[in-house]
Amino acid sequence: MATIKTVSLSLRALAKNPGTAFVASYFVAANLGGLLLCLPAATRAGRIAWVDALFTATSALSVTGLTVVDTGTVYTLFGQIVILLLIQFGGLGIMTFAVWIFASTGWRVSVVQRCFIQDTYASDPTINIKRLLGFIIVFVLGAELLGAGLLMISLRGEFGLLKNFYYSLFHSIAAFCNAGFSLFPDSLVGHYDNALLNLTIAFLIIFGGIGFPVMFELLTWAKKPTRTRLSLHTRITVQTTALLIFGGMALFWFFEHNSYMKQMTAGQQALASFFQSVTCRTAGFNTVRFDLLNNTTLMVCILLMFIGASPGSCGGGIKTTSAATLVIVLWNRLCGRETNRVHRSSLTQAAVSKTISVVILSSLFILTMVCCLLMTDITDAALKQSRGMVLEYLFETVSAFGTVGLSMGTTPRLNPAGKLLITLTMFVGRVGILTLVYLFAQQKAPPRYEYAEENIMIG
Repeated sequence: MATIKTVSLSLRALAKNPGTAFVASYFVAANLGGLLLCLPAATRAGRIAWVDALFTATSALSVTGLTVVDTGTVYTLFGQIVILLLIQFGGLGIMTFAVWIFASTGWRVSVVQRCFIQDTYASDPTINIKRLLGFIIVFVLGAELLGAGLLMISLRGEFGLLKNFYYSLFHSIAAFCNAGFSLFPDSLVGHYDNALLNLTIAFLIIFGGIGFPVMFELLTWAKKPTRTRLSLHTRITVQTTALLIFGGMALFWFFEHNSYMKQMTAGQQALASFFQSVTCRTAGFNTVRFDLLNNTTLMVCILLMFIGASPGSCGGGIKTTSAATLVIVLWNRLCGRETNRVHRSSLTQAAVSKTISVVILSSLFILTMVCCLLMTDITDAALKQSRGMVLEYLFETVSAFGTVGLSMGTTPRLNPAGKLLITLTMFVGRVGILTLVYLFAQQKAPPRYEYAEENIMIG
């Protein structure tokens, strides 16, 4: 009885604190997924190290896609289905499913829980949360099934009907949820010239990463464009996403068209550049080998991975709106304005403060993880070699934090301590920043006094 009472009190406490429940649900789900992947039925060899199983489960749940073993050859059908379910639940968010089920069945959802979902998925507080969550479920399932159908066409002739359907569905779900898991040993490198496959995967990534509130608003606006006005959030998100996609595409082509892509045709170069620009933001699929790219190209990719997807989406990173906010603030300061004007509106000080907090905390966390990774690999014999691994570790860390999943081949070679650090980075990338933003958004009563201002020298 005492145990039941304790569990009941714990569940009530979590219900009153959605931020804590959000983190706890992902922690429990990652460990449960790790246990399932440790079962003999999950791997062809019948066993796998716990750290590798936990790494894979966390990577799937955080929709990252980094792997330490090959998904298609090491895991059985049962293990792959476990990974696919983790991707689906992780992409949409466990609490999204919970609140939608509660709301649909008439269960009571607290005001605090509604506010948490509101902060996560809606910039407009007047949006009907139940309707929005219903739209998310229908939109996701529809997009994934349509994507699977197009992938079946693009892969026809490679497999039998059932295997073709399974491979297509697996990659469609992984692409829409912005998880870079692939059943092919080389990701999609062997299909770099398959235009239909590349474009299908790319647009699934875009629709899954642009944010459900944005898609909801765009589809609503499309029905009556003359009567409604797109919100500032939607306009900034769409413009920033387009700029990053085509800007990244141009830079990737510029640095690699006479290098890695030298043997490709012009059309294949454009397709590869477009695909990598899209996938670098948060998806993790690749049609080129990143360990063979120029350092300059890799730095561009790191920047794209750090920015990531948009708020209320399946992706990670500091988000497109945060990057846009920094540019807007900088531009207004250079113009001599104290307010942050954009599109005949002004950003709130709260949004600017959250952005600065997110960027600083994310940067510090990434630097800390890179230093810890270097420490796990440094011995007297490896000291000189480790100095050449900074870029590789930075790439893998940003990829994990941004829940991207791209790799230069370093992750599988990490020791157990390094794998646990990357596991922690993926977990924090999926829940940490969202939770921090949620906690920072809690409004406290302002103090009744202010200290006197004093100037300091800057620059």
